[in-house]
Amino acid sequence: MHSLQFTAESSSNGMIERDFTVGDVPGVLFSPPSGADRAPLVLMGHGGGTHKKHPSMAGRARLLVTGCGFHAAVIDAPGHGDRPRTAHDEREIAELYRARAAGEPEGPIVVRYNAHLAELAVPEYRTTLDALQELPEIGPDGPVGYWGINMGTAIGVPFVAIEPRITAAVFGQHWPEALAEKAKGITVPVEFDLQWDDEHIPREAGLALFDAFASKEKSLHVNSGKHKELPRFEADSAVRFFARHLGGRAVTAPA
Repeated sequence: MHSLQFTAESSSNGMIERDFTVGDVPGVLFSPPSGADRAPLVLMGHGGGTHKKHPSMAGRARLLVTGCGFHAAVIDAPGHGDRPRTAHDEREIAELYRARAAGEPEGPIVVRYNAHLAELAVPEYRTTLDALQELPEIGPDGPVGYWGINMGTAIGVPFVAIEPRITAAVFGQHWPEALAEKAKGITVPVEFDLQWDDEHIPREAGLALFDAFASKEKSLHVNSGKHKELPRFEADSAVRFFARHLGGRAVTAPA
């Protein structure tokens, strides 16, 4: 079992940011300034081609930390961020760029590549959760959520499907291939984001993935717009969702 090692720490605007490693997997933990009291944890998965400290990750973490008093943690997916790319990574990325330049559908390549990354990342997320729960400010029995869109969904669905410690999850914007069968094993509350005019993921595909979740409580959030036009207010909705299901102080919408 790998222990968690903190490697750097900084703080700003009411949030502490601590870099860590679990084995050879790098991650970051965002926490409230008063770390003595236990608080819920939300694990997050970043999108394809980004990394653990991408502005979208830091922004969501800040909402969770300052809005709810939660901890939020992200690890770099294989081949992303501070992790080296393998020859397999390079081949898949080159094929994606080729298809994009030729105007061919990207979905089959993304689904295949993300499924490969998920096979590697799911055990890493479980090991990271083990290590984070050894911290006194998180503990072994507190509620845990998962939040991941795009590639974060490709990794998150198989992770949540086999991880009983996750009690609520936010997913969205992915194809059902390789995920629908695993989604049938998820029964925790789910919030799911879908872009109605997504140029990559047909709306029927997004709806099929949402339909596959076995959760008795699941909410579908549909907005007009293309793949990269998910409204920022959906992040506020996700934070309110986690506050309801993980506990925490009320979230006030920004003026």
